[in-house]
Formats: sequence, structure tokens, C-alpha cells
Amino acid sequence: MIDWIADYYEQVENYPVLSQVEPGDIRKGLPNAAPAQGESFDAMMQDVEQLIMPGITHWQSPNFFAYFPANASGPSILGELLSAGLGVQGMLWATSPACTELESQVMDWLVDMMDLPQHFKTTRNGGGVIQDTASNALLTAMLCAREMKTNFETNRIGGCPKIVAYISSQTHSSAEKDIKVIGVGTQNLRTIEVDENFAMIPEKLEAQIRKDLEEGYIPFFVCATIGTTSSNAVDPIREIGEICRRYDIWMHVDAAMAGSAAICQEQRAAFDGLELAKSYAFNPHKWMFTNFDCDCFFVSDKSVLIKTLSVLPEYLKNEATENGAVIDYRDWHLQLGRRFRALKLWFVIRHYGVEGLQYHIREHIRLAAEFSKWVKESADFELLSEPPFNLVCFRHKNDNAFNKKLIQSLNKSGKIYLTHTVLNGQFWLRMSIGQTQTELKHVQDAWRLIGEKSRSIS
Repeated sequence: MIDWIADYYEQVENYPVLSQVEPGDIRKGLPNAAPAQGESFDAMMQDVEQLIMPGITHWQSPNFFAYFPANASGPSILGELLSAGLGVQGMLWATSPACTELESQVMDWLVDMMDLPQHFKTTRNGGGVIQDTASNALLTAMLCAREMKTNFETNRIGGCPKIVAYISSQTHSSAEKDIKVIGVGTQNLRTIEVDENFAMIPEKLEAQIRKDLEEGYIPFFVCATIGTTSSNAVDPIREIGEICRRYDIWMHVDAAMAGSAAICQEQRAAFDGLELAKSYAFNPHKWMFTNFDCDCFFVSDKSVLIKTLSVLPEYLKNEATENGAVIDYRDWHLQLGRRFRALKLWFVIRHYGVEGLQYHIREHIRLAAEFSKWVKESADFELLSEPPFNLVCFRHKNDNAFNKKLIQSLNKSGKIYLTHTVLNGQFWLRMSIGQTQTELKHVQDAWRLIGEKSRSIS
């Protein structure tokens, strides 16, 4: 299997990046019932080659420029393999001490590597935990904010119908889902306007908070973003944080993709004000070469997190827990069971080192800047804005229908894969440069293909 994966990585850019199958094609090739007798591994891998591979969109292709990256790497894959082989269930310190203590140490490493607020360290009042995704990190933050604002009475009294949360029009869609899950409801989710750079306007936020207070509502949560999904916009974290501090509101900062940029000193201006956040999350599985899933979630006060989520039945009690001498990460997120995710992140950091990680992040940012320059120099295309990190939003100067045809033609070619967004009524192509193996030649080939396809449509 390791040989097969190694061969796959050597030839991955030869596959169509976007799967070319039609809906239902994969199921048509699969038997209607499970086999009565066990089958050989060779037979399984033959079906992988013939049935599964045609239905794979190759996220690890250097020509994958869609969404945000989910970039894996050799050390990460091996760390995941080791985790699977050990089969650890790390719900408590006692169920595998190394699972907990390695995770705590790696999370503290990240605080220093990225110059995050020191109170996010597990050795301080706060701490970090590996979640599965930024969506669940946001959900956990919302729960903590709700309980803190209602003095941990929300569940006992059956909800609090007058509490309200705030996001911008560019905040990730998970916020809307999470507000439903925690029982507050979308009717109590306020959407704040953004400026010309698609960043939240602090003055509009404060005006809405004051309006809600006057009408008897209780503001409890604000989500600010470093690197929004559509355009990579950066909200003014310090200004939003100061507002949240004035009105005693929990500020969560979502830096799902862009958070990895903080490892580079020259990118840290975008993170100014992070010390005002009650919680913060970013995904190494997007831009730090650690395969999915791996979200790093930090809180400034772990006691709030534990008080919000801790339930201790008799069958989980043990001496180390009862003495309060250890961290039990089951109290730090929704699920009880947890995999040994820290292994793959540990392997990645140790393999690349801080300087190696900085090199690759900087190279992706450089390639995005280079692509932006080509767009600006073109007579046929236009740029949305200067990319703050590694996402370039651009469009042909023709109309929306033309740009839709263009992206469809590009993706059907199988040579590259792009996705789009709509901002101010205009259809924009998103060029997300962050796959582990992407080099200048891949970006150059993509730009050449974009030009060819646009001329053929014209």
C-alpha cells in the first residue's frame, strides 16, 4: 500500500484533476450485495484502480487550484498510518498518556512558532486542542460563549431566546449551521456589512450591538475572520476585539486556511489584536501539509471550555482525572472518542522544521503574487484585489455568462481545477495556490490554459 501511494504521488498530475464521471457511475460498477466470502487484497486493489480512481478528484495534484487546499505530505501520511496502526482512543489521559501529552506540547509549540498570545498555551490559563474541522471549532466556541453569557444556565432553563450573535456577510457558512445546532436560531444571527475589501466594518458592528441592546437583546458572540472563503479578506481583528471587550462579548477568530501564514513573521500584521480573542482556530489540514482532518483550536480560558462540555459518568472516572493532575481532552470538544491526530502534525513539524514550513508558505504567496501580476498586465482579465495570502480572485472582462463558460471549460479539460465566487453581483474565478507540490511551472501552465480557453470561447 505504501508503494502504491508513493507511485500515486509520482503520477498524480497525469490524472484529470476534477473527476470526469457522471452521477451514479461509480455505484453502477459496484455489486449490489456484500461478498459472502472474503476476497483477496489484490482483488480489492484492482477494483480501486478500475472503479474508484475514475471517481477521484485529485486534491493532491499540483494543478488543483480550487476551494482552499487540503495539502498532505509524506510525513503526514506516515503519521496517520502510525496513528491507525496504534489504534489509540485518546478520550482520557489515562487511555493513552502519550496521546494527550504530545498534543498539548505540539499545540504549545504552535503558539511560539506563530507568535500567538501566550495565554493560549496549555501551561497557562488557556490551551489548545486538535479538533476535526474549523466548523466544529466554531460550534464549540459558540457553545462556550452562550454558556458564559448565561452563567452556565442555558441548558437548565431551556434556552435563552434573546441572545444574539454577529458575523459578516463573508463569514463561513458553518456559522449559520452552528447557530442552529446550539439552539439560538438564525433569527438571532446578525449579518454585518463589509467594506470595499470585503472585511467587516467595525462601526456597523457596534451600531448593531447598540440597537440590539436597546431592544432588549443580549449580544454574546462575534466571529471575525482572517482569510474569508470567497476572497481571503481579513477582518480588522483589533477593532472588533475592542468592541467585544467593551460589551463583554466573546470574540472567536476563524483563520481556517490563512492561519498557517502566521508562521512567517512578515505576515503577522494580519493577526494584530488576536490577544483580544477568547478563541481562535486554524487548519493545518489546509495549508500546513497535514492531511485531513486537523484543526487547531485555542481558548484563552480552558476552565470555561471544560465547564461547558464536561460530563463525567462513573465509567470514565479514574485516579488521574479525579486528582486534577491531567488534561482530559474529551472535555474540550463535542465528541468523546478521539484519534491520535497529534502524531501527523508532530511528524510534519519535525520533518520540515519551522524554516521549511516558512519556505513553502512563502513560495505559495510568491506564486500568487506572480499570477496576480500576469492578470494585471493582461488586457482581457481583471483582478478583484491584491491577494493578502495565496488566493487570487480574477475574471475575464466579459460578462458573468462568459466567465461561467470559461470555468466550465477549464474544469472539463481535466488539466486544472478552479472554483468561483460571486461578489458584488460579479462572477469571479478563484485561483487558490497552496497544494504541496505546486511549482511555478504549474501556475504558468494554468495561466496559459486560461488564456487559450478564453480565446476559444470568444
